[in-house]
Amino acid sequence: MKAPIHKNIESQVRTVTVHELKEPHFDPNWHFHPHYQLFTVLEGTGKRLIGDSIQTFGPGDTVFLGPDVPHLWRSDPAYFEAGSPLMTHGIVLYFQEDFLGKDFLDKPEMLGLRQLLADAKRGISYKGALSEHIREELISLTTMEGFKGILQLLTLLDKLAHDNSGEFISSYGYVNNFKVSETERMQKVHNYVLQHFFQEIRLSDVASLAGMTEAAFCRYFKARSNKTFIDFVNEIRIGHACKLLLEDKWTIAQIAYDSGFDSLSNFNRNFKKYIGHTPREYKGNY
Repeated sequence: MKAPIHKNIESQVRTVTVHELKEPHFDPNWHFHPHYQLFTVLEGTGKRLIGDSIQTFGPGDTVFLGPDVPHLWRSDPAYFEAGSPLMTHGIVLYFQEDFLGKDFLDKPEMLGLRQLLADAKRGISYKGALSEHIREELISLTTMEGFKGILQLLTLLDKLAHDNSGEFISSYGYVNNFKVSETERMQKVHNYVLQHFFQEIRLSDVASLAGMTEAAFCRYFKARSNKTFIDFVNEIRIGHACKLLLEDKWTIAQIAYDSGFDSLSNFNRNFKKYIGHTPREYKGNY
């Protein structure tokens, strides 16, 4: 599948672009762009890949991303089935750092906003009341024109700049090392894992898919993803398990095997490693 990762979202008539997204599934391509992005999910579930982070998402998931941070909201497999009645719904806002001029952020009064924009290069996740406020503001911005929209965006950014409840998404020091010319290879790897994580995944198969030897692929993946390939696979599996645990419909053993682990003990060990709690503790806590 040809999936260019460098996404073009330029507008010739607006410095700030707001889109309401209503589709059977979110864009399945892992991509990046030179814009800041504020995105909230109104409807839909799946897995969110941002930088070197992997999390599940659902309605209310609200994220502020800096430029050139690779990201993907991958809808669950059920959204891609033929004839599926499921739909996704989200609102996304894009702007570039100089959308009010090249010197605007240099003003002394913009210190808080400069720090917010710097922090967004790791990605920031918002929850609770602040997430709800962002959602309401984005809904309002879909129908707002001209200066009023710019003023409302600045007021929202100022609120985010003075609120410390957001959580960083990518690791400290994360840098996007991907080049546009090599991203189709990683897109194939991501798609393969997201479609087969509940089965045995052989390193030889994935390396072959990437057109590399196993050793070369392991070095390549670690250098660009800031994690090993097995960690990537296990995080996908653990994220799926967390979602099933919260649904409270299956036993822990059933969830372990449905998530791609070959034994309950292996599942428990990896769950504790990545989450910090046992599956039973996690289920009880949440």
